[in-house]
Amino acid sequence: MGFKKYDRNMSFLDMELSRILGSSKTQRFLKEIDGHISWKPIGDILMESYPVGRSAVGNAAHPPLMLLKALLIQKWFGIRSDPELENQINDRISFKVFIGLPFGKPSPDHSVICRFRERVGSITVEMIHVELLRQFKEQGFSSMRASPLMRG
Repeated sequence: MGFKKYDRNMSFLDMELSRILGSSKTQRFLKEIDGHISWKPIGDILMESYPVGRSAVGNAAHPPLMLLKALLIQKWFGIRSDPELENQINDRISFKVFIGLPFGKPSPDHSVICRFRERVGSITVEMIHVELLRQFKEQGFSSMRASPLMRG
């Protein structure tokens, strides 16, 4: 099965939209956050504990890092439900850019996001939280009070 592959080459429309969005407060915030996080160690944690995408049969799964970034957006922007998160990703180009979803592709379905959260589990969430705190501390940021992945 594996994971869905998304072409990261930008079309002319993608380039124009990115240029226009460069002045968006949300776009700047997400770009800055993205620049401060080393995603490889987080992706490694996810791959060790996420059972989806390893079968040779079936449809390709969404990349777990993409789904994790969607959960981070949900927490940071106070999005209260998975259906609303799906809607916001489809509606906001800045969210698509952050999670690595091409503009012409739909958001992962809200049920996919929910199942991802359940399958990853609290132990993996805590490991990712610790890794994020470690990275932020290394860069001189203050620690977060609650896990960035759990609703609250």
